[in-house]
Amino acid sequence: MNLVWFRNDLRVNDNEVLKAACEQGDGVIGVYFFDPAFYEDSAWDSSLGIELPFTKTGPYRAQFIIESVTNLRENLLKQGIPLLVFHGAPHTIIPELVEKHSIENIYLQHEWTRDEHAQEEKLGHALDKLPSKPKGHRFYEQFLFHPDDVPFASWQQIPRVFTEFRKKLEKESSVRSLVSIEGYKQELPETITTTIPTLKDLGLQPIKVDSRTAFPWKGGEDAAMERIQGYFFRTKKLQYYKKTRNGLIGTDYSSKLSAWLANGSISARQIYWEVKRFEKEVVANQDTYWMIFELIWRDFFKYVSLKHGASLFKIGGILEKDYEWKSSQRELEKWTNGETHEPFVNANMKELAATGWMSNRCRQNVASYWSLHKEQDWRIGAAYFEHILIDYDVHSNYGNWMYNSGVGNDPRNRTFNIQLQAKNYDGDGKFQRLWLQDGLF
Repeated sequence: MNLVWFRNDLRVNDNEVLKAACEQGDGVIGVYFFDPAFYEDSAWDSSLGIELPFTKTGPYRAQFIIESVTNLRENLLKQGIPLLVFHGAPHTIIPELVEKHSIENIYLQHEWTRDEHAQEEKLGHALDKLPSKPKGHRFYEQFLFHPDDVPFASWQQIPRVFTEFRKKLEKESSVRSLVSIEGYKQELPETITTTIPTLKDLGLQPIKVDSRTAFPWKGGEDAAMERIQGYFFRTKKLQYYKKTRNGLIGTDYSSKLSAWLANGSISARQIYWEVKRFEKEVVANQDTYWMIFELIWRDFFKYVSLKHGASLFKIGGILEKDYEWKSSQRELEKWTNGETHEPFVNANMKELAATGWMSNRCRQNVASYWSLHKEQDWRIGAAYFEHILIDYDVHSNYGNWMYNSGVGNDPRNRTFNIQLQAKNYDGDGKFQRLWLQDGLF
C-alpha cells in the first residue's frame, strides 16, 4: 500500500505526488494532519523582545484549510482513495498507519522551511524504530518553473534581483504540462474512520463573515476552479488585471487566487495554462501577461527561500543588515487594532482583522509603516500576517516582508509616503470610510 501525505498540495488534479503513488500500484491511502504545532502560540523565541499574543495559524486560514481538506476528501473518494484526517502530529500517527496498512512507500510534496523540516525530522526518527521502514518519495510541486528545469546549476546561483531571475526563466525555461490521474479507480480499502476537526477542536474561535469582505469564497479545489471560470471566462476580468490589481474594494479588482495557491488547492501551472487558454480564446494583452508575471514573483520568493534557508527568519534578513529595530507591545496593539495616527493604515488593519484579507498594495503600505516608519522588528509584523492571512505562504510572506523592510532582495529604501499612497489609491476616501465607521476618517 502507498501513503500520500498531503500538506500544501490539497488537490487531485495536477498533483505529481498523487499521480506517482497511483502509478506505483498496490493501492493508495491519503492522510492529512492538523498538526497541533501549527496551531499553538507563535513559535518565535524571546529574541523578538515581546510576547506575541496570537497563534501561528488563526481562524480565517484554519477555516479555509478545513474547507479545502473537506473538498479534497470528497474528490479523492471519487477515485476510491480514502483521506484520513487527524488532529495530531505526523510522527505519532504515521508509524501506526505504516504497520496497520503495510505501507511500503510514502509520497509527499517537498518542503524545506523550518517548521515543515522539523515535522519530517521527527517522523524520520519515529520510522527508524519500525522493523521495516517505508521508502520516502518527495516531489517539488509548488513551482511554476520546476527546479529541474531552471537554468541554474545550484540554488546559490539564483539571482538576487527579480528582473534578472524573470528574464532568464522566460528565455531559457518552460512550464511543464499538467498531470492527471483521470481513469484511475481503486476499490475503496477498509480503513479507519476519521473526523475533520472544527475550529473549536483546534482551539480557535468561530469566525463571522463580514459583509464587506473582498474574499467571500470557501476553500478547496472546486472553489478554486470555479473562481478561475468566473474571473477569467465568465466576466473576462482577467483582460483588465494589471489595470485593476491595485484596487481596494470588491471581489474582482484582482484574481484572489493566492489563498488556493497557498495551500495547494490549485497549482501555479494550472493557472498558467488557463491564462494561455484565455489568451487563445479571448485576448492576449499586457494584463494577461501580468498574471504570469505575478506567478513568477511567487516562484522567485520560493527560490530565494531555497537559496537562503533559515536566513529568511533572521532579523538581518538575507542581506544581514544591522539595523536597530524596536519591539513595542503597545505599538503592536495599536497597529493590529488599527489605532495608529494614519487613517489609511488603520482602515487596512481593520479590514485584515475582520476578514483575514488585505490587498497587495495595502500590504506594502502597512508593512512599510510598521518596519520603516515605526522601526519595529519586521519579523513581528510577518508573524502577525502568518497568523491572520487566509493566503499565508511562508516564502511569499517572509520574502515580501524582508523586501519591504530593506533586508531582502531590494536593498533600496522602500519607505512609503502613506498619505500620498492614500491619495493615489483611495483619493475619494471610499475605502477608508468603509472600514473606519467610528468617525476616525
